[in-house]
This record gives sequence, structure tokens and C-alpha cells, in this order.
Amino acid sequence: MQFGESIEDYLEAILVLSQQIENVRSVDVASYMGFSKPSVSHAVKIMAEKGLIRLDSSKILHLTEQGKKVAEATYKRHCFFSEMLTSIGVPKDIAQEDACRIEHVISEETFQAIQDFYNKSNTGNE
Repeated sequence: MQFGESIEDYLEAILVLSQQIENVRSVDVASYMGFSKPSVSHAVKIMAEKGLIRLDSSKILHLTEQGKKVAEATYKRHCFFSEMLTSIGVPKDIAQEDACRIEHVISEETFQAIQDFYNKSNTGNE
């Protein structure tokens, strides 16, 4: 199930931040993504309504199982495409930007096929 690029970006940000800090709040997401607090608050409300995150009484953001699945899949794609593009000579900053766009529009089937092809073609070439 796809939730749209911005929701996937927010979920990915919460996942990455949760690996860096113990308690992730909206202000942390705003700072990390370079967005305003009201924009993040609006997104948090939508993600909570969709069952992707929950907020505890201290306003700490927690990914639900569904939210975590979406975040992990998005992050996996991002890391793969960033690494792949960098390895073929794309400058790192451009690879990061392009990976962020690609990760949202590609089907799971195409992603798996590209990943399998890339991994097979690079086996033993190191």
C-alpha cells in the first residue's frame, strides 16, 4: 500500500531519527527534514489517523508495525539507490537526491529486479 511521497519521507525520517536518538518528537523531525513545525504537526496528525504512528502522552512519536514496514521499505530503497548511483559515478549529493525520488515511484517488482540484477552483476567484481 502506497501512502505518498511525503508520508513515506516522514516515516523514513522518524525511523532514521529513532536509530540516533531515544525519543523522537515532531520538533526533531522538523529539524531533520528542514520543515516548519506546523507542517510536521499536520503530517503527524495524518499519519496517526492512518495508523502509521502513535503519540504517547509525552508527544513522543512511535512507528506502528505498519508505519515501520513502510519506513523500512522506503529506507531500504533509498540506501540501495544511493549506493548504486554513487558506485556508477554519480556525485554523492546528486545520488542522494535522485535516490529520494526513485524510492517513491518504483514498484516493488521493479525494485527487486533491479536489485537482483545489480547484485548479480557485481558479484565477484570486487
